[in-house]
Amino acid sequence: MDVLGAQKPGDEGNKNKNKGKTPTKPKRYFAVSTGAPSEQSNNESLKQKHKGTKSKRHIADPGGKVKVFDLSSSKKMFQQQKREHYRMKAHHKEVEEDYRKKVDPFPGEAAIPADRLKKYQRGKLTTTKWARSKLAMGEIRKREKKMKAAVKQAARSEYLLTEEAGYLEGDDGTHTTNISQGDIVEAVDITSAQKHFELRLNEFGPYRAQYTRNGRFMLMGGAKGHIAAIDWLTKKLLCEINVMETIHDIQWLHQETMYAVAQKQWTYIYDNQGIELHCLKMVDSALRLEFLPFHFLLASSSSKGYLSWIDVSIGEKVAGHATGLGRLDVMCQNPNNATLCLGHSGGTVTMWSPNVKEPLVKMLCHRHGVRSIAVDPQGKYIATSGIDRKLKIWDIRNYKMLQSYQIGIGASSLAFSQRDMLAVSKGNIVEVYKDCCRQTVTSPYMSHRLPGSVLNVQFCPYEDVLGVGHERGFESLLIPGAGEPNFDALEANPFQSKKQRRQAEVKMLLDKIPADMIHLNDRIGEIDIKTFKQRIELTNSIKTLKPELMDYTPKYKMKGKNKGRKREQRKKGVVEEDQRKAVRREMKKKSDTARGNQHNQHRDSGNVLNRFERTQS
Repeated sequence: MDVLGAQKPGDEGNKNKNKGKTPTKPKRYFAVSTGAPSEQSNNESLKQKHKGTKSKRHIADPGGKVKVFDLSSSKKMFQQQKREHYRMKAHHKEVEEDYRKKVDPFPGEAAIPADRLKKYQRGKLTTTKWARSKLAMGEIRKREKKMKAAVKQAARSEYLLTEEAGYLEGDDGTHTTNISQGDIVEAVDITSAQKHFELRLNEFGPYRAQYTRNGRFMLMGGAKGHIAAIDWLTKKLLCEINVMETIHDIQWLHQETMYAVAQKQWTYIYDNQGIELHCLKMVDSALRLEFLPFHFLLASSSSKGYLSWIDVSIGEKVAGHATGLGRLDVMCQNPNNATLCLGHSGGTVTMWSPNVKEPLVKMLCHRHGVRSIAVDPQGKYIATSGIDRKLKIWDIRNYKMLQSYQIGIGASSLAFSQRDMLAVSKGNIVEVYKDCCRQTVTSPYMSHRLPGSVLNVQFCPYEDVLGVGHERGFESLLIPGAGEPNFDALEANPFQSKKQRRQAEVKMLLDKIPADMIHLNDRIGEIDIKTFKQRIELTNSIKTLKPELMDYTPKYKMKGKNKGRKREQRKKGVVEEDQRKAVRREMKKKSDTARGNQHNQHRDSGNVLNRFERTQS
């Protein structure tokens, strides 16, 4: 860059015009060369071009290869941009003030529907009627305020749920039963279409399938010893072994790192690499397995009619009952209260707890033997199927039958989904019924035929998928609207990392519920009034005991207002009591002295018979 002088070319003629005027500050210019340094040939061409002209001292580049710029104009441009910036800043400030002055047409937080608040409420509010002090009253009010805030936050969190549940609907004149799996696969997106697959395993069937609580992993077990654990979403195989024994049942434990297998003689526990960890010889001849995740209990029913509970966190047997009802090959758990439901050959269904050696409930459900049972996730309804080719829905809360359906053959397996769909296996056909508990349905929601007889059906949590294990392998079916669309990552996270899995395991162990709390009534902290009345009646029936009264009204001692006065009265009472004791001691001492003197009075005389001497009156 070549900097030139202070004069602009062509300003010599203006010097005479500015004579006699106030001298102005000369303008500054700078020039930029646009070409390479001139060589000798270029200089000769320039000389020929400007031949005959008088050279000017202020023209440094006669060839016009230097651009001249005015520094004062760039300064004016900068000042103009600065003024524009301040003007826009003031404008934004005025707009912001106007926005603040505007009145919100919907002040406060958005209203929450009452039905949504009712969904998250837990029991009735505690009143301050029986509070004995102002401190206790304040504590109760704070606690209730926190409970209300928690209910509101839980209700507002539904706005963050990204997925919505939906169902399959047919066109005019088309029923959803006639829609095949191929039609669904062609209509859905690629990700959902990949969830429909079939595994042909003709050598080691029939197969049972089991999903984890988060719905990410699947465990398959063939009756002839084949076991495989896979990540069914990515189709990644975790392990595959053959135990070379008959397999009766399989069950995931608290996480996807361990699973239990009921083999021919004993029950074994393996890790997700297929390595044997434990052999539970205390559980022999097991036919069915159930795992209670909140209690860490592995329940098993055997062919000898024995029911047992094993605590897998410490490896000890919690309880074991001999039912005396024959072979136990039909069993499921109630997810609401962790009781076990057993189906028997006499058509009865019993409910068991590890704390009682007798069945808690015994229901006659069918005229003939029970083939399969299932309990819905809320623990309100139980579905039973028997040899009499009937499917019945019962209300567990009052043990009454709600629905009875006549089916072509006794269902070999039943399963409830998270949204109250019921899957029924009849031979090589699987039927899914929608909302069949609260109302009577005339036809199934969906139906599918398989290449072999179905042994086991189970819905995948948080997915619209039904897993079916049959004689020739396994098949995954798409059932729209079956699973819960949104999952709680703190409860069951399908995408958890290894660190999150370890933390979740520690938290589950800390929140472990004792086995003593398994009973029919799932409400904690309430008094069993009926049992208390029965105990009182039994006590009153024994005549040698004093009758007990159930009506008891506590008497609260009223405290005085003047605590200082009460304190002084207590001090005065203590002093007076000490004085009384001193007076009593002194009087007792005098009486003892007088009695001793009277007794020794006759001993002073020498004659012993003086005591019989007649005294003169």
